[in-house]
Amino acid sequence: MSAEEKPTPAAEPEHYTAKPGAGSQKDSEVQAKPEKSVPPKPGKPKSAAIQIHPLDERIHPKKAEGRFANLRIAAVLATQFVFYIVPWFNWLDRQAVLFNIPDRHFYIFSLSLGMGDLIYLALLLMICAFGLFWWTTIAGRLWCGYSCPQTVYTEIMLWIDNLVEGDRNKRLKLEKSSWNFTKIRIKATKYLLIFLFCAWTGITFAGWFNPIREFVPALFNGLAGGGAMFAAAFYGFMTFFMAHIMREKVCLHMCPYARFQSAMFDKDTLIISYDYERGEPRGARKKSISREDTPLGDCINCNMCVQVCPVGIDIRDGLQYQCIGCAACIDACNEIMNKMSYPRGLIRYTTEGALEHDYPESDIKKRLKRPRAAGYGAVLAVAVIAFITGISTRKMVEVDILKDRGVMVRENTQGWLENAYNLRIINNSEYDQVLTARVKGFEEIVLTGFPEEGLKLPARETVTIPVQVATIPEYADKGSHPIEFTFTYQESDKSDADKVVIEEEATFIGE
Repeated sequence: MSAEEKPTPAAEPEHYTAKPGAGSQKDSEVQAKPEKSVPPKPGKPKSAAIQIHPLDERIHPKKAEGRFANLRIAAVLATQFVFYIVPWFNWLDRQAVLFNIPDRHFYIFSLSLGMGDLIYLALLLMICAFGLFWWTTIAGRLWCGYSCPQTVYTEIMLWIDNLVEGDRNKRLKLEKSSWNFTKIRIKATKYLLIFLFCAWTGITFAGWFNPIREFVPALFNGLAGGGAMFAAAFYGFMTFFMAHIMREKVCLHMCPYARFQSAMFDKDTLIISYDYERGEPRGARKKSISREDTPLGDCINCNMCVQVCPVGIDIRDGLQYQCIGCAACIDACNEIMNKMSYPRGLIRYTTEGALEHDYPESDIKKRLKRPRAAGYGAVLAVAVIAFITGISTRKMVEVDILKDRGVMVRENTQGWLENAYNLRIINNSEYDQVLTARVKGFEEIVLTGFPEEGLKLPARETVTIPVQVATIPEYADKGSHPIEFTFTYQESDKSDADKVVIEEEATFIGE
């Protein structure tokens, strides 16, 4: 394409913000040499109208190699190590991480959470949510590109495709070929590997909610529970459906995060962008021609950035909601720039503000202090502090004193006034506890119904015990009177110095 040719604007892409890097020069100001023209707005030249991924056909991305591809591999391995390996760890003679829904108890290493600790689970969800909001404001869709389960499992499926069928060109050739023994063998091998992967993924998922060391043998022996087997089968099927059948369509049409993330983007959010000022006008050229001797920009219109994109978009059209921030286009473009002996970074992580020259790219880190990022960060910090404070100060043994409304006050066999209570005692710890109790509030007061030698509380159990408190009628006239229960417990394997005292207030109803 010559310098005098005007680029044909493409269809307006969906943007989060204004188009990055669009120049302000008019077409008449384009000079042949040495100054390069800047298009008035993003658009492909006529020569670039190449259909890389035909509509309604499966996208076969080319394998990208480079620094960001290696980071994606590391992210996949790290996340899947947590998913597949952590459930097999033991901690305090139990599974280290177990969300035991039937028993309504969650274990995360030393942390043991029961039904009374749902506030901490809510705080964990808040931390995850605001952490994602804060990270999106700062770094865009890095979560999507490197750690999102959809991206991770799609990447693994692409690894299987590359392992069995070969790279993009071989896969395309195989798809167009007629069915024969070779194609059937290759397809059968691929689907066998996919089935084994999805089946083990489903089994591992169920193992997060059932003790996996017991569940796996029971599953193969046919003794596993129906609920656990359904969870394994369902998650395995959804892995196959989402990661192999749907793939990029989940990101393009189903993911809600892709739709509302624009509310968290601003001109200082880190995004993957094509440098229009440097790249346009794009066009092919001989490698022997130096960069200074051509009126064209640095983009040679090789379309490698499109071929490696897992969702099939052209990053040169500007920022689009479909972009998952995986940086495969950066690796592909940098490889081409190396071959052409051009500077790397024609496609790079940057911000819209830096592309529009509002500030140099060296100041991107300074923009982290902007109000939007600080606001999300403050809410995240409050949630983290609240969670840590709550967990560190929570009681291992909790006692709820419930007045028996059926018997407000009565006279016992000794002629004393008596009130009845129900003690609901929750042992949140990993150890058996021995709990003793006494009551005070009158000069003469007696607690009955509670074992004198102490009540043994099994680990992670809730016990309800009825007790009675009695006093001489002269001390308790008509009305309510404050009394106080004092409970003392000691872990079974601890010394006397580690005893813990719990004081709970109650009321005694007089005559």
